[in-house]
Amino acid sequence: MVQKDNNLTESIPYGLYKLRVKDLDLYYGAKQALKGISINIEPNTVTAFIGPSGCGKSTFLRCFNRMNDLIENVTIKGEVMVDDVDIYKNMIDVYEYRKKIGMVFQKPNPFPKSIFENVAFGLRINGESSKSVLQETVESALKQAALWDEVKDILNKSALTLSGGQQQRLCIARAIAVKPSVLLMDEPASSLDPISTAKIEELIYQLKNRFTIVIVTHNMQQAARISDKTAFFYIGELIEFDHTDKIFTNPSKDATQNYITGRFG
Repeated sequence: MVQKDNNLTESIPYGLYKLRVKDLDLYYGAKQALKGISINIEPNTVTAFIGPSGCGKSTFLRCFNRMNDLIENVTIKGEVMVDDVDIYKNMIDVYEYRKKIGMVFQKPNPFPKSIFENVAFGLRINGESSKSVLQETVESALKQAALWDEVKDILNKSALTLSGGQQQRLCIARAIAVKPSVLLMDEPASSLDPISTAKIEELIYQLKNRFTIVIVTHNMQQAARISDKTAFFYIGELIEFDHTDKIFTNPSKDATQNYITGRFG
């Protein structure tokens, strides 16, 4: 078994953390997929999860919006705190809670609706019907997603006519239109060309001023470019979590060093 880092975070008062996880275990039936995960994430930062395929990165990411609830035979133990509220142990309204957590997936998944209606979708299902509010919020979200100038004259066109990179930025606009406090991204640029990837990375860097962002990526160069802190996962364990510069230049664990230098993974 790889040695884990027991000193994963500095000593910072609880209230200064956006996300806190303590001793998290997750099982698919009898198979344990996550083992004793503990991590503290500060607000308005970008945290990257790296590690080989199947190491638990995406599974752990989905714990923050309780998407693992949708999978049969999943058992979760431990604490997952968002804004100092335990989202598993407290009696929370999961539907209402998920409004606070935006999610962007690996492949762009726009709805077969107009560009405008894609962004307005979450607002409408939350009961917003004011035309002026919808218009103002859609414009604001598209501007935050660095897409407004490209689509402002074609808002009634189908979102499916956009390029892959534009579709992914549209999905980001859709996620942030409902003003979440946390934005989760599961390999958001893995299916995009280099130019589109660069735009997504620049956008992530800008969005951290408004959101706490957690991103799963297989691209270690991407993690090094855009994240403030990086967490390295291996076989369901969190091996090391530290400032990104340290992870990539002077990691504490041999396993981390071996992974980032390409010796395995």
